Amino acid sequence: MATKTTAEKLATIQKGYTLEGATIELGAAIIDGELHKDAPVRLPLAMMNRHGLVAGATGTGKTVTLHMMAEQLSTAGVPVFLADIKGDLSGLATAAVGSDKLKARTDSIGQPWEGKTFPVEFLALGGDGNGVPVRATVTSFGPILLSRIMELNDTQESSLQLVFYFADKNGLELIDLKDLRAVIQFLTSDEGKDKLAELGGLSKATAGVILREIVNLEAQGLEKFFGEPEFDTAELLRTAPDGRGVVTCLELPTLQTKPMLFSTFLMWLLADLFEDLPEAGDLDKPKLVFFLDEAHLLFNGATKAFLDAITTTVRLIRSKGVGIFFVTQTPKDVPADVLGQLANRVQHALRAFTPEDAKALKATVSTFPVSDYDLEETLTSAGIGEAVITVMNEKGAPTPVALTRLRAPESLMGPSEDALVRSTVAGSALLGKYGTAVDNPSAYEKLNGKAAAPTGPAAEPVGTPSAGAPAAGTPAAPGSYDVDAEARRIEEEILGRPSSRPPQATEPVSQDFDVQYGTPDYSEPRESKPRAKAPRTRKPASQPSQPQPEPGGMMGDLGGVLGGALGGGLKSMARSMGTQLGRELLRGVFGTSSRRRRR
Repeated sequence: MATKTTAEKLATIQKGYTLEGATIELGAAIIDGELHKDAPVRLPLAMMNRHGLVAGATGTGKTVTLHMMAEQLSTAGVPVFLADIKGDLSGLATAAVGSDKLKARTDSIGQPWEGKTFPVEFLALGGDGNGVPVRATVTSFGPILLSRIMELNDTQESSLQLVFYFADKNGLELIDLKDLRAVIQFLTSDEGKDKLAELGGLSKATAGVILREIVNLEAQGLEKFFGEPEFDTAELLRTAPDGRGVVTCLELPTLQTKPMLFSTFLMWLLADLFEDLPEAGDLDKPKLVFFLDEAHLLFNGATKAFLDAITTTVRLIRSKGVGIFFVTQTPKDVPADVLGQLANRVQHALRAFTPEDAKALKATVSTFPVSDYDLEETLTSAGIGEAVITVMNEKGAPTPVALTRLRAPESLMGPSEDALVRSTVAGSALLGKYGTAVDNPSAYEKLNGKAAAPTGPAAEPVGTPSAGAPAAGTPAAPGSYDVDAEARRIEEEILGRPSSRPPQATEPVSQDFDVQYGTPDYSEPRESKPRAKAPRTRKPASQPSQPQPEPGGMMGDLGGVLGGALGGGLKSMARSMGTQLGRELLRGVFGTSSRRRRR
């Protein structure tokens, strides 16, 4: 094939990056060693939910690339999530100061430059760092992601899923690590050995291994990442009053000691968004762009179940308007099934100092379309702030490969002052919602027969409880269930006014373990209809044959109780609500339980 002239190469890039809709400006093309500011390289805003990869050796400018892209996304009204590993991205809250060197660079690529600040929200896992604390409950985190943190093998992961199933079935809320520890301790005790046997695939030895791993997590101080109030991932989708997208920076200054937790927690955020967001189809701009830094940590030593779940999430979350950019050193850090979903590529320089580096370089070159560049030479000679780029155009085809000198950020390339970060966090509307940890009654208290006192304002109930209702934060005593109080509570939620039902004394009812921890045995005759694949609850021999209830389990029966409490006109509504809630104990692709399904 004849070699193209520089003019022909220039024309190819100019045509390939001539786009009609809104774009993210990435920089200007370098062709045959010469910079051409008349050949801008762009990424269509509508294609950012096709996901992407930002790769390159340490020190080649990956973080600055994220910074620059986040600024433009925010300006376009797109919320952004950034994993701030080193704290450098906090500079988005501070306007950059110009210099002669900076002006020379921006002029050379035709970039109009002006120092700006951007709307930034600072988060920190469990308060570990400067930011609003982010927590998740153990039950929403799910068994697959939790197994990843504990580095369990496939057999142990399957066993942990059985523990979660047991807790879900028996109404044992897994809020923090002590709840999960309490459930496993119960199953391995003399009192719970029958329940352990019913689970079949869960051996006492494996349960003991999982229990030791939980204790190990607590010893490392990781219990503060699990608890309430749980962070609502919808907070990541906010825009500022001026219409710009909020840039959320999640910091973990102790990443070196907790890399697995950090990467897995990011996957939980994505999984929760995946379960909650509706299908959106093709949009003019994404609802959120999510940058996953240190992406190789997600995949190192991952189980097949975990890798399958990541692949499924990446493949399907696109249609919900979310774009994911993986940030790592080489494309080979990302499994092929995931890499195949990443349509937008920003590849910074690679080094070939060792035979292993040379293999990585060849593997990287093989992932790019055929181009006019000698990519092996280009990738090893590219300077800081330069990258080889190919993206998906508006028609869904890859753009020509272009070595690009990237644009400069307009906010500070480096950390903002601590005082500014602290004042931003102190003024955040999220601090009042998530700033104070609470310890509401859950599996630990139920299994140990004690109630935990609420430890913060988030534990307070909404509104004033009706007369005769149990005090907030106090679980029903074992062997009893206050049906009347529950009926009054839900009547108030439905009608939006105080209940007209007079308070009545609570009477204990006979219960087995399943009933005691979440499946009340109401006085009207009924027979528990077993869920699919669930162990059948044994029934006393003297119990007569009883009619089956409507589908929905406990909540279906509660709907019947409420029907009488609220009157015939609302009976259908209450029973329908109970049936729906009874179905909502399903878990998502990662074994997670979304906030909406837990309400």
